[in-house]
Amino acid sequence: MPWEKSFDESDVVDCAMRVFWEKGYASTSISDITDATGIKRGSLYNAFEGKHDLFLKSLLKYDDEQRRQRLRKLESIDDPREAIATFFDHIVKDSLKDPARRGCLVINTSLDYPQHDEEVRKIVDDAFRELTDFFERAIRRGHERGEIPQTVEPRPTAKALVALLVGLRVLGRGAFGKTALQQIAAQAQRLIS
Repeated sequence: MPWEKSFDESDVVDCAMRVFWEKGYASTSISDITDATGIKRGSLYNAFEGKHDLFLKSLLKYDDEQRRQRLRKLESIDDPREAIATFFDHIVKDSLKDPARRGCLVINTSLDYPQHDEEVRKIVDDAFRELTDFFERAIRRGHERGEIPQTVEPRPTAKALVALLVGLRVLGRGAFGKTALQQIAAQAQRLIS
């Protein structure tokens, strides 16, 4: 009798994503995943090629649901300075409302960048490039409208904003409290003033 799966792969990826997000790739075992999903090891391996395949699917799901959807909403904000402020305000709020202090799965993954393979690094690279591009477009739009001074260099400032974002997400995992995180977000606004 051929093997039939009795679970929704999307639900498994969602559960696995939460485990990877909380524990990180290296610290997550197959047992952690089977415990979280409630499916047996054999079924997991029949549906996915293994932990790495499941991590890739989880990372892509997270990136689409968290970063890409957020950027799409922010792109619709007409005022570029408001779009950037809203971005950083949401990051601070997300950091403070998460009792597990998980941060961002993509940024957490980037902290172990050298240990990951090409496929994982590409997801991380694409995420950072798209974030940089978002900030650069907002700055250029601000230039065109006279809302951001011409002295603010688009690409270098966009990269600095990404660096502030990474700092917020990492320090927001517990090392910094609300006031410090809000100060970092305010610094992002000063960069484009």
